[in-house]
Amino acid sequence: MSDQKFQSYEEFFAYYVRQHSSRANRWMHAVGTTLGITVAIAAFALGHPWYALLWFPIAYGCAWTGHFLLEKNTPATFGHPFWSFISDFRMLYLMARGKLAPYLQGSEARVS
Repeated sequence: MSDQKFQSYEEFFAYYVRQHSSRANRWMHAVGTTLGITVAIAAFALGHPWYALLWFPIAYGCAWTGHFLLEKNTPATFGHPFWSFISDFRMLYLMARGKLAPYLQGSEARVS
């Protein structure tokens, strides 16, 4: 768990991206978050709002699997839950637009 202190959100985001240097881990996050959001939307659309809570085990299950098994590090969520939550969406947005590369260059990103 990171007990590291950050002076700004941008400083944290640089750290967050370094924690996701493995392409496979980033894709685990993308799949988990997308599937989780889809389940939450479907739950409300089908009139079963309590099923929207499945978003958490789906999204975090995929993300944490990516960290523990692929990246071999501890999720930033454990030390910085709110910033990690919003950073996941920012990372996915940058991935979808093909604009994550500049953030990865300083992190010695792996291509796995």
